[in-house]
Amino acid sequence: MYQETNIRSIVKGISWRFVATSTTMIIVYLFFGNIELAIATGALETVAKIGLYWGHEKIWQRIRWGRKRIEPFNLWFTGLPLSGKTTIADKVYKELEKLDIPIERIDSKDVRELIPNVGFSREERNRHIKRIGHLIQTLQKNSISTVCSFVSPYRESRKMIRDMVKNNIVVYVKADIETCKKRDYKGVYQKALNGEIKNFTGISDIYEEPQHAEIVIDTDNVSVEEAVDTIVSHIKKEYIK
Repeated sequence: MYQETNIRSIVKGISWRFVATSTTMIIVYLFFGNIELAIATGALETVAKIGLYWGHEKIWQRIRWGRKRIEPFNLWFTGLPLSGKTTIADKVYKELEKLDIPIERIDSKDVRELIPNVGFSREERNRHIKRIGHLIQTLQKNSISTVCSFVSPYRESRKMIRDMVKNNIVVYVKADIETCKKRDYKGVYQKALNGEIKNFTGISDIYEEPQHAEIVIDTDNVSVEEAVDTIVSHIKKEYIK
């Protein structure tokens, strides 16, 4: 996933040679009691072995034997509006970043700001999710994993993502509709109830619960920290062994 740069290889070589050469100089001095000979031997060994080490590293970079490729995966967070998808997905993304793997965060709000006037009818939502699937495919071709959070209320759109991308992990962030309303700091549920927002999932449009989610997080009973730990542990077990 990452290529060793020449500078990194050289710095590694120098740091190791400092330890190894100091040891050689001490041994030569202890045997011969000649500090000039010890220094000369150490200098000669340093120049020779740094070059050999650098060449050895470059050769092994070209050898694929013994390497294990981390297959890109897609974490797909789905659930009612304000169920906690974005909060949990953001924290999971930050934890996975610490594992030093190529990974990107994709959230519905950010994408809709880039692609305005998408609409919220069933057909428009499914078409929108298909665009996201193509984006994930492109990232996966470059060995980049993804953490995505979308309401994605329809089973057919979630199946579309599963069929399009590799190693898809559906995370159903489950929350009671009343709980979501209590978390409604934006007031969108009330606007939907007042008829100001059309096709609002959970109010004027349906949410079809996932039947085959790999992970189910019940946010009424599980804390954000517990949810993050469960999801990250799953990724480590299945994809980063």
